[in-house]
Amino acid sequence: MSYAVPLPQRGTFAAWRQAARIAISHRIPPDQLEWGGDGGLFAADPLPDAPGPHQIRVTEGFLKLAESVIWHSAPERFSLLYQALWRIDQRDGTPLSQADPLGRRLHLMAKGVSRDIHKMHAFVRFRELPSDTPRRSFAAWFEPEHNTMEPGAAFFAKRFGDMDWMIATPRLTAQFRAGALSFGPAGARPDLPEDASESLWATYFANIFNPARIKLDAMRSEMPLKYWKNLPETRLIPEMLKDAEARVQRMRDAGASVARPGSAPVSTRYRDAMPQAVALPDSLDQAKAAASQCRRCGLCEAATQTVWGAGAPDAVLMIVGEQPGDQEDLAGRPFVGPAGQALHQAMAAARVDPGKVWLTNAVKHFKFTPRGKMRMHQSPDRAEIEHCRWWLGLELGFIQPRLTLALGASAAFALTGDASPLGARRGKVQIGLHDGPVLLSWHPAYILRLPDPAAQARARQELIDDLRLAFALACAET
Repeated sequence: MSYAVPLPQRGTFAAWRQAARIAISHRIPPDQLEWGGDGGLFAADPLPDAPGPHQIRVTEGFLKLAESVIWHSAPERFSLLYQALWRIDQRDGTPLSQADPLGRRLHLMAKGVSRDIHKMHAFVRFRELPSDTPRRSFAAWFEPEHNTMEPGAAFFAKRFGDMDWMIATPRLTAQFRAGALSFGPAGARPDLPEDASESLWATYFANIFNPARIKLDAMRSEMPLKYWKNLPETRLIPEMLKDAEARVQRMRDAGASVARPGSAPVSTRYRDAMPQAVALPDSLDQAKAAASQCRRCGLCEAATQTVWGAGAPDAVLMIVGEQPGDQEDLAGRPFVGPAGQALHQAMAAARVDPGKVWLTNAVKHFKFTPRGKMRMHQSPDRAEIEHCRWWLGLELGFIQPRLTLALGASAAFALTGDASPLGARRGKVQIGLHDGPVLLSWHPAYILRLPDPAAQARARQELIDDLRLAFALACAET
């Protein structure tokens, strides 16, 4: 038996989610669903009208990933997402992990959608239209690679809320009229009038153009040629490139300088010695090497080095802290400073075998504020934690611990996506964004900062109890 699941061009995610909820509630396997079609040449039944008896709860992480992947242009996106949902329900591995082939493909698709939305926000060029209302009116034509008009239009509604506009694409048209955003079917490319302000912009662009910094491959990577024809400034580039060498020579003549003796061989050795990180690591060692060159956020600019996790690659228990401290930053290893010593003492008191543990942090670079000769710890913000979640996900995927212990609020947020206060959650197990169990506890640094000796002793004992419970759960036979 097979089921045809037609999906609309607008409101696709809501329609897919409702259909997937009904299908999984009836335990319909992925190979019996024909997503986005009507059954073709063969008879296919529609999905049942009402949900079945089986219920499933998914994490916020899955919904967030699905809501991004659903806008990809690949026809198989609906089937891949349902395969992941089916595996989650069947407890078949970790289909959302970067180390899983399905999870890796879904994350790459989500990344492609995010990049396409970014390019839409960057490369849409409006031209003004005649208007018979007090509000100015604009229109634009754009050719996205994916179905990103619907998720990308909210940006323009927020930024240009005081004017009327239309963005037409080959798949969908967005209209913003009198403060209301609506979507319509695709149409032919509109005949847009010339904009008087484009000549001013072209003059400015030509004057700031620096031919010495031109990298055509980088330009084509960030701004593919398909967008050039719709951007007024790109019409100037061919002529400016023809004159580029002469302009560079004029710049050299105007400010010539002589390199220091020996600088060429030194810089050559430095470039040759710098390893190139792989985009998608296939092993824990490759992930560590790639993390050493991480530039996902600004913390790498001040920190001494990336502090990767350490311990047993086949650990049953992963312990995740907030971020490296001053001593960890200098040593390049996690939990070697005062908080680390407190953690190791608590592990010994709880009889946790270090040979079965992997120690790491939610954020891999030391964030601090200079104060004299001291580097004072600063907690990472939400964006920094989310940027570093990529590396934490790789560690979880390659090590696959049976249980993860989150120390402190930052680690708890990185692993669960839940930023609610830690006090009421401490000592409890939650399901993480990686669909694995996460036990929450205090960070040793928090315990060391408590001014009241009685409160400090109580919190230390709670950490020991949590460590004992976490290790027992991780070592339990499944």
